Amino acid sequence: MRYDFKFLAGVRIIRIALLQLVLGGLMLTGGPTQAQTAARSELLGSIQRDDVQAVRLALLRGVDVNLRDEAGTPLIVQAAHDQSWRVLLALTDMRSVRLDAINAKGTNALMYAALHGEMSIVRRLVERDAQVNKTGWTPLHFAASNGHNEVVSYLLEHHAYIDAESPNRTTPLMMAARMKHPSTVRLLLQEGADPTPVNQSGMSAADYARKSGDPALSASLAEAAEAFRIKYKLPTRP
Repeated sequence: MRYDFKFLAGVRIIRIALLQLVLGGLMLTGGPTQAQTAARSELLGSIQRDDVQAVRLALLRGVDVNLRDEAGTPLIVQAAHDQSWRVLLALTDMRSVRLDAINAKGTNALMYAALHGEMSIVRRLVERDAQVNKTGWTPLHFAASNGHNEVVSYLLEHHAYIDAESPNRTTPLMMAARMKHPSTVRLLLQEGADPTPVNQSGMSAADYARKSGDPALSASLAEAAEAFRIKYKLPTRP
């Protein structure tokens, strides 16, 4: 059994070394060969399995930490998407990793960590200088949409823009109301969120609360919006 274990370990090391050589060839050729595609798939499989040892060895042997898959997704974003948090932490230890790299949908690792309420991962990324704010959808949108109040509070403490607008002008407050998280709605209001905006669909936070089946929350948001308009002398919504 000891011999078998050593043999398997040796095979694993050889496979990782070959993986490094094949993936390294992507930088020297015009396009991926069948072998390169297979090697890339093996690396992505290691990420999906949260096999941190295999990924770490591949990186130590020279695989680019900022390698992207065929869809343009960086390794660190793929790890966050797959909730492979051990692999993600290993990637953040690499000095050259681009923490704010995004996939084709504009999503980065911090956004996925916020979506899943992974406070330790969120903290680690922010401590490593991942950007809390970005154009379009933000980590705060993602945290609010799943009602992760601890993450919401942490992001706000680190200067997340509370009224950030998505590409269709949806705010974190609207997302919290839409996804039925009244405690998150209250938290955002207490922290100064503006309840008056309307997105491109013509919906406000109060509208989303009503549509989601919470008339009490909708009424509370409508009252907060009216108070906000009076306080800041804003025009009444038509």
